[in-house]
Amino acid sequence: MAAGEQPGTGSPPQPSTRLFLLVLAVILTDQVLAASAQGMSIGINYGQIADNLPSPTRVSGLLRSMQISKVKLYDADQNVLSAFLDTGVEFVVGIGNENVSAMVDPAAAQAWVQQHVRPYLPSARITCITVGNEVFKGNDTALKANLLPAMQSVYNAVVALGLQGQVNVTTAHSLDIMGSSYPPSAGAFRPDAVPYIQPLLNFLSMAGSPFLINCYPYFAYKADPGSVPLEYVLFQPNAGVTDPNTKLNYDNMLYAQIDSVYAAMQALGHTDVDVKISETGWPSRGDPDEAGATPEYAGIYIGNLLRRIEMKQGTPLRPSSPIDVYVFALFNENLKPGPASERNYGLFYPDGTPVYDVGLRGYLPPMDESKSARKVGGVNCELDRFFLLQNLQNCYKLSAACHASYR
Repeated sequence: MAAGEQPGTGSPPQPSTRLFLLVLAVILTDQVLAASAQGMSIGINYGQIADNLPSPTRVSGLLRSMQISKVKLYDADQNVLSAFLDTGVEFVVGIGNENVSAMVDPAAAQAWVQQHVRPYLPSARITCITVGNEVFKGNDTALKANLLPAMQSVYNAVVALGLQGQVNVTTAHSLDIMGSSYPPSAGAFRPDAVPYIQPLLNFLSMAGSPFLINCYPYFAYKADPGSVPLEYVLFQPNAGVTDPNTKLNYDNMLYAQIDSVYAAMQALGHTDVDVKISETGWPSRGDPDEAGATPEYAGIYIGNLLRRIEMKQGTPLRPSSPIDVYVFALFNENLKPGPASERNYGLFYPDGTPVYDVGLRGYLPPMDESKSARKVGGVNCELDRFFLLQNLQNCYKLSAACHASYR
């Protein structure tokens, strides 16, 4: 060593320094993985109506690298749940509309919970079961009549297994259950839906479960782009709309929609049920008659929504209660029916490339690595290697600072 030269200023790290770096790298990697388990406060809808999606194991890696901690499924796919064991990710699992009526039978509900929920606990954090999706949007009167009895049967099965308080039971609604939503304080459910929703709210109150709604300000803009201000639906700066009854000002449509649902529930005697957003999103592409379906607007909507969520912002009516949102959706789904927009709500293309940039950085493990990745204690070593390499430079910088402080 040259006279006056200090370790770490130009010479290779000494053995003690290399050991320190290695230990520090492992510690920092553990911290990154722990943060990944805690995750972001936003949820994501993981739909699979496509024939080109990556395997659930690779998707698990992608979501872990993004620190997404909440995932909503439309079924209870055992391959997906198995791929997320011991990752700390919370799951909402679903019973499809086609199976709702069968769940009225207590034995069928018990069997479903035993098969699709119980085997994965506690390794998979299943926190909610949705019974049906947007049931009141259709014209199936039998399905509507069977929804609440089915929810009650599933809830009783959850209770029988001692999972109450751990696993909620609810259903998700389209916003067209609203007969009136403006101003928000005048929110009211459709008269034909009230006979179903009143007892459903009583059940949710008793069970301590949330009222889930699928909210898409995009639909309002698409229906009347000439009258609906783009800034208002995209969370961009604007004067907002003031509710004449409450004098509360709304600078975005999503929050107004949420508060209109709270008002509708209050009109039916309930202020004790939380509203959560089970779906919201913006398409990046659409048919020629689908105004606003562009990557630019999708990126603005999701990006601004993420910022609001990370600020733990509440609505004007409930400012101290941060909104709980599941973004739709993780991937573009190429087999979804309907207009082009239906196939273009994804944050990512199936190859893991972002559809637009909102600051979410993810790593989709390559196919070969996902097939051959070693697992130790349920942890994907290939993904851990990614976290390690991603943070190694920071480890060296921190190590050098620590080393210098002990000279």
